Amino acid sequence: MKKRRPLVRAIVLIIVAALVYAIGRFTGLVNALPKLSFNAAHILNGILILLLLFICESIISFVLELLKPRLNRSRTMISLAKNILRYAVILIAICVILSMFSVDIGTILAGLGIIALIIGFGAESLISDVVTGLFILIDNQYNVGDIIEINGFRGTVTDVSVRTTVLTDVGGNVKIINNSDMKNILNRSDNTSRSVADFPIPYETDLEALEQKLPELLQSIYAAHPDVMKSVPQYLGVDALGDSAVTLKFVVEVAESDIYTGARVLNHDLFLGMRKLGIEVPFPQLDVHRK
Repeated sequence: MKKRRPLVRAIVLIIVAALVYAIGRFTGLVNALPKLSFNAAHILNGILILLLLFICESIISFVLELLKPRLNRSRTMISLAKNILRYAVILIAICVILSMFSVDIGTILAGLGIIALIIGFGAESLISDVVTGLFILIDNQYNVGDIIEINGFRGTVTDVSVRTTVLTDVGGNVKIINNSDMKNILNRSDNTSRSVADFPIPYETDLEALEQKLPELLQSIYAAHPDVMKSVPQYLGVDALGDSAVTLKFVVEVAESDIYTGARVLNHDLFLGMRKLGIEVPFPQLDVHRK
C-alpha cells in the first residue's frame, strides 16, 4: 500500500494541475502568465533563502519546544505559534520557488483572487474551522492541558491549531476534531471533581457500629493519599439494598485529572480497611425454599 502512495499522489497532482489550468483558461489567467526564464543566480539565491528559511523555522520550533509554561493558556499559544509558523514557511517557500524562475509574484497573486474566490465556495468547511478556531482562542474556551468532554469522548487537549483540536484519553487514544465540530463542550478542568466508590457489605453487618468507625478509617485513607485527595472522603450513606449486600456510597474530592485514580485508591483502601474491621465483601447468595 505504501508503494502506491507516490503514484496516487502524482495522479492527484495531475488532476489538480489540470483543474487549475482549466480555471485559468476560463478566466483568462493562463494567457496572462509570463514565460518562465531560468537564471542560475536566481536559482542559487533561492536555494540559499530556502535553506535559511527552514533553518530559522527549525530553530524557532526548537526554542518553542524548550519552553515549558505552567499555564495552559501559554501552552496553547505556543502550540498555535508553531502551527502558524509551519503554514507561513510553506507559503514563503512557494513564493521563493516561483521567484527562482523569474515569475512575477505580484501578477500571480492578483490574478489568483478569482481562483481563490472560486475555491473558497468549495472550502467552506476549512474557512469555518479557521474562524471557529480563532473564536475558541479569543473566548478562552479551552487550552492545551485542559480535560474536556465532547460527544461522549473525554480526553486531555494535547494540541490546538487553527483548523483542528487534538484530544488524548487515558488509554492513549488520540482523536482529531475539526474546530467547527467543537460544540457543546464540557470543560472539566475548571472545577474540582469527585471520585465515587460503592462498597458492598453483608446484611448481617452491624451498620450502626460500622458507621461509628468510618470517620477514623476515612481520615486514615486521606492521610495516606494527600497527593490525590483534596479532602477527607465522605460517607454518604446506604445507596442500595441488593440481593446479597448492602451498598454504601463514598465520595472524595479530587482534581479532574485524578478522577479515576481517586476511585481506584478509595476502593483499594476501603477494601483493606473494611477487612481490618472484620467486614468481608459478600459473595452472591441464593436462598432456596423447598416444601
